[in-house]
Amino acid sequence: MRFAKWTFLAAGVYGFLVITPLFFLEGAIGRASGPITHPEYFYGWTTAALVFQTMFLAIGRDPVRFRPFMIVAMLEKFTWLVSLWTLAGLGRVPGSTVAVGSLDLVWGLLFVAAYVRTRGDPSSS
Repeated sequence: MRFAKWTFLAAGVYGFLVITPLFFLEGAIGRASGPITHPEYFYGWTTAALVFQTMFLAIGRDPVRFRPFMIVAMLEKFTWLVSLWTLAGLGRVPGSTVAVGSLDLVWGLLFVAAYVRTRGDPSSS
């Protein structure tokens, strides 16, 4: 359980550190890659991603109780990667975005490991 606890707490903190600055970077992102024509999508995605970080923190507080949400956490990471890599293959996102975004593969694999290890926890039955 300790592995799952620290994995999800670290993921939540990391996510807050990476996502929160986006709320202040719309202009800079727009200047670098073209204007953001639908800010509702930009802020909607950013807000949804930030909400997921609170879920990671909740899982980290009680991994056994919230073990079913680990599956949702894995889906969040792996579906993002499918989208990211598809867009990269189509040449629609810069390499820097692919590099930083692909770090979610590590988090996704750690979530899988946490899920498997928590199953064997004697307090989970």
